Amino acid sequence: MANYIKNIGKVVCIGRNYVDHIKELNNMAPAQPFFFLKPTSSIVQPQDSDAKILIPKGTDVHYEVELALIMGKTYKNVSLTSDPKADLAKAIDAIDSYALAIDLTARNVQAEAKKKGLPWSIAKGFDTFLPLSNQTISKDIIKDPHKVFLQLDVNGKTHQADSTELMIFQIPRILSTISSIMTLQPGDIVLTGTPKGVGPIVPGDKVKATLSYDGAVIPEATIELDVAQKDGPYVFAQT
Repeated sequence: MANYIKNIGKVVCIGRNYVDHIKELNNMAPAQPFFFLKPTSSIVQPQDSDAKILIPKGTDVHYEVELALIMGKTYKNVSLTSDPKADLAKAIDAIDSYALAIDLTARNVQAEAKKKGLPWSIAKGFDTFLPLSNQTISKDIIKDPHKVFLQLDVNGKTHQADSTELMIFQIPRILSTISSIMTLQPGDIVLTGTPKGVGPIVPGDKVKATLSYDGAVIPEATIELDVAQKDGPYVFAQT
């Protein structure tokens, strides 16, 4: 399904969903899932011609590897029940497939915006700030999305390596919360949060992210991209 990218509606990203990642950024743990949006123009795939991660001038860019959900059904105002197994079955039924994603953040841009009480969409929305795997992964392969192993290497050194079982809010809660605010539609992508180990990348680096299930790396989910300087007029400056 290399063409799934053409059908994407919106990209919804869950923040602070792993305890150790919250600690490493000195953030507060949320009482309920919260999310932000990334523009579809930020998507880049390894198969794209001359695909690279581009670093805007003056920015401190960090990587965050994540499991992505590709929605297959409309999900609107869905409440959780007293039966977690039924809630999980309903959530998975609404998912078409999975993908691997890297959420990139211009951390200094984000920090300045937060300090001044400004929106921080820019920090998440630069071109190439959402690498996605070329192909989706079938639910026949990933039978339990809470048992996926995510790994991200920079220049051959592993920086992130953890299981999705460490999520604070699991997928039924994530989708229920989003659906109570905005309708999820077929083709929408939901990023489920990143584990610990996030850090900077600079031009000249090589980034590799992999997704494993049942101890085996899923080749179609691998992302490998070089990092380069972004051309154009943008240079980070105080707002």
